[in-house]
Formats: sequence, structure tokens, C-alpha cells
Amino acid sequence: MESEVFGVDSGVITVAHELKAPLTILRQLALSLEFEQDISEISERMVATSERALRQVNDLVKVARLSDAMFEMEPVNPRRICDDVILELNSLFRFNRREVRVDYRNREKLVVGNKDLLYSVVYNFCLNAMNYGGEELPSEIFVRDARGGSVRVGVRDFGPAIPTKVWREIREGFVKKPMEIAMRPGSSGLGLYIAAKFIDYMHGKFGLVRHKDGTSFYVDLGPSRQMSWL
Repeated sequence: MESEVFGVDSGVITVAHELKAPLTILRQLALSLEFEQDISEISERMVATSERALRQVNDLVKVARLSDAMFEMEPVNPRRICDDVILELNSLFRFNRREVRVDYRNREKLVVGNKDLLYSVVYNFCLNAMNYGGEELPSEIFVRDARGGSVRVGVRDFGPAIPTKVWREIREGFVKKPMEIAMRPGSSGLGLYIAAKFIDYMHGKFGLVRHKDGTSFYVDLGPSRQMSWL
């Protein structure tokens, strides 16, 4: 299964490294409990960290099952997806002293996609922004109109620059394996790999913009003019 999903051993090593990180955090938090009089915040952090790790594992299971064609394409409201992601990640951003802003300017309200897969794409973009933005600096979730009538859903951070090699790989259409990224060590590789797989399944375009003070990761999806309750 590992060879089918990740392709090469270096990808497996990257995944193992990233999944190890939340386990290390949980261990540290558990060891600190005996020294805390008020354990409510520690408990909340442990729950948030474990939920993040579980989501990563669940996303990897979804990657392995994409070929089963079990993820139906449907009209999806990207603004609502972004709002739900912000709600889930609120405590994690708060613990890490990160601010999240929204910028919704799309005229086409619905896109053709899969609600669960698009949620995971935005979620992983947000984790990437949280991990690599400086403390007290904001991250921005945006939904905008893009060229050709598509809708762009993405996250802009204020972290270190993305290496040219990674930028070219995304621009050329695919992240082929989980990878560690120079200047952004630790955990953006797995999230970008998962996002790339889900974007490809939804027939979207995965892109990024390198700014002088950060990076915007985005997906362009085709609009849907069907009515939806999503």
C-alpha cells in the first residue's frame, strides 16, 4: 500500500516524520499535566492536536481510495467550506497566536467539487499557513473569481519563501509525493501532497503565488449554477 500511495521511500519517511510530530506534542502535554493546577487549556490543546493527527490519517485513507470513485462531484458552496474549516481550526490558531482573516469576493457562489475533499484542501492550506506564518501575523482565506470563469479558493500566509523547485512542480500540475520543503521544514509537504491529490480528482487547478512576504496556495474550480443546500 505504501508504494502505491507514496511511490518512493522518501515520501514514506516524510509522512512518518509528520505523523510523529503531533504524537510528540501529545506526549509533552501529557507530561505537563501534573504540574498544572488548571488543566482545562492543556486538555483542550491535547484534543485539538489529536483531532489534527486523526484528520491527516483519514485524508491519507481517502487518497488511497480515490481510485474507487466513491467521492461524488456536486455543487459546493466554497464560502461555507472555508467558514467550517475556520471554526474547526479556531482553537489551534488561538494556541499558536495566529489570526485568520477572510476575503470573499466571488460572484459565482457554487463550484463543482466534492464537499469533503475541498474541505481537506482548505484545511491543509490553513495548517500550512499556521505552521509557517510568524507569530501575530495573519493568514487570509479567500474565495475569488479567476480567469475563465472559475472560482479560486485559497489561503495566503506570511511565511518564508517557497523554493523554486516546489513552485515549478505545483505550477506544472502535480505534487508527486510528500516532501520536506526547504525554508519550511516539518509539515507542509504532506498537506500539499494530499491537497494535490484531491484537487486532481476534482479536476481543479492547483497553483501558488509567491509574494515578497509569503505565499498564496489556491485551487481553481469550475462554477456550478445548479441550486444546492450545501
